[in-house]
Amino acid sequence: MDYRYKVQNDEIDKLFEALLKLENVEECYKFFEDLCTINEIEAFGQRLAVAKLLHQKNTYQEIEKKTGISAATISKISKSYMYGPGGYKMIIEKLEK
Repeated sequence: MDYRYKVQNDEIDKLFEALLKLENVEECYKFFEDLCTINEIEAFGQRLAVAKLLHQKNTYQEIEKKTGISAATISKISKSYMYGPGGYKMIIEKLEK
């Protein structure tokens, strides 16, 4: 499938290249705490948690109960999970190995 990324430019390429240089969780914490707000980092973690639960075939109601995240937010994540470029599925499968 030929997916057109919504945002792609030299600055973002450099950001992703920088991420690939991180070697462990501690380095990730250091970089992300400089790069993002705490709320943004928490939101990234929540999105991945919801995607994992969707991958495990949990219902919206089960996910809402487990995470406290609203059905509207779960729906947005579900759309990315189902119709996006496959990043959630790719990383979940890598994490499962």
